[in-house]
Amino acid sequence: MRMAPYMSRFAANGMVCAVDQLAAQAGVTILRAGGNAADAAVATSAVLAVTTQHMCGMGGDLFALVHSGEPQPPALNASGRSGSGADPQRLRDEGHSVMPPFGDIRSVPVPGCVDGWLALHDRFGRLPLADVLEPARSYAADGFPASPILAAVASMVAGLPGGADFAAATHPGAIVRRPGVARSLDAVVTDGRSGFYGGEFGKGLLHLGNGEYDARDFEHVNADWVTPLSVDVWDRRVWTVPPNSQGYLTLAGAWIAEGLPLPVDADDPLWAHLTVEAARLAAYDRVQVLHEDADGAALVAPDRLQPRRDAISAEQSARLGDSYRPGGTIFLCAVDRDRMGVSLIQSNAVGFGANLAEPGTGVFLQNRGIGFSLEPGHPAEYRPRRRPPHTLSPALVTKTSGALDMVIGTMGGDTQPQILLQLLARILAGNESLGDAVAASRWALASVDGGGGFDTWRAGGHVQVQLEPGAPEAWATGLRDRGHDVAPSHGGNYGHAHAIRVDGDHLEGASDPRALSGEAASY
Repeated sequence: MRMAPYMSRFAANGMVCAVDQLAAQAGVTILRAGGNAADAAVATSAVLAVTTQHMCGMGGDLFALVHSGEPQPPALNASGRSGSGADPQRLRDEGHSVMPPFGDIRSVPVPGCVDGWLALHDRFGRLPLADVLEPARSYAADGFPASPILAAVASMVAGLPGGADFAAATHPGAIVRRPGVARSLDAVVTDGRSGFYGGEFGKGLLHLGNGEYDARDFEHVNADWVTPLSVDVWDRRVWTVPPNSQGYLTLAGAWIAEGLPLPVDADDPLWAHLTVEAARLAAYDRVQVLHEDADGAALVAPDRLQPRRDAISAEQSARLGDSYRPGGTIFLCAVDRDRMGVSLIQSNAVGFGANLAEPGTGVFLQNRGIGFSLEPGHPAEYRPRRRPPHTLSPALVTKTSGALDMVIGTMGGDTQPQILLQLLARILAGNESLGDAVAASRWALASVDGGGGFDTWRAGGHVQVQLEPGAPEAWATGLRDRGHDVAPSHGGNYGHAHAIRVDGDHLEGASDPRALSGEAASY
């Protein structure tokens, strides 16, 4: 069942999908000016950092995959590291058992977003960086109309230090200006990374940290080109970024699901049961195994996943012993005339992040450090200069020939791999159009206590299944009959997914209607 009548969009030359129409249009403008998909992705991401601070920004992190004709798509990990002053024992002595999510600088790793823009543009960009960042700089300096979602949440931060820009966002369409962000973008154009990390923003963050960071933390580049992970499913190869990303769960869930008797009709409760089980069996031990040094290839190896697939029954939810919050994230994708494709995800973690801004620029800071553990000796323990486990998990799909098939991704915290599993099953196994698949109602797994979107797996695979309003009525009955804990449908995190697919001589794309102001822009 779909949320509303919704159609795919089509393009002959290029397409950009994003959660904000201003950003998507900026990306297409760059394509029209002769830029490629990498230029368009950076331009779109930069506009989102201005207009969509409630989901992402220059104070957050970034991951990307690029299809450019190479045998495997380069994967970019632009996630930041904790400061040199990180001290887990101090937090434990204060009574914390988990990282404090809001108002605490210790949950703020050095942001990797700007390093990610520069790495992506340096390796693949075609146009001058000044041209690529100009749409974002212009919106920041001259103003942009507040989206419905921004207008609804701006009052939460307008009174915080550095949050004054958002006092103007009193209603949808109200013009918001962000002069500090404009200065930061100008500094990147003029002086590169040193203009940001060594300039007004970096100096302000160093002062705000009050010992959490030292100056050397800002000199280290938080952007690395890494080897991607992949699995073969449904006559395609699906790619993602390796740990510290949770992207391996997308691959593991899809591999498990491919070997199950999925009904063609996704309204069938068996379809919901089997996809839920594939996601649950893939991820129940995520808290124990996901950290920056994890072996991603081993996590998606068939000999590890086969016992999990074997434990799944069509009639009953599996016993785990039988087997071996609204998000602050955006996903965007771009494909150009030459069929270069970029799958890019950028995030504050939760909403406005830590609800802390660097006061001079007004750039809000991520709280991605909530992914760290405070358990002594845990491989993801909060310690100096470490990357936390990350929910960001972009995906890219290629054909057996190696040609680009699709760039796809979503926001959604822990639910990202779950949403991608449902979309891949609908599109690759069920042959649904992108528009139908993206608009279809979803299930989402949540912690048994109904907590936020980043603690799903703290109790292992003992989770609730939340059903989005409009989901097939048979899903609830069928899942309960099979032993699932089905929760009320309100309050779930069902993502904002976008996808672009190469279909012969044209492109097909869809931008999630849940985003309210998103667009699949084309030319």
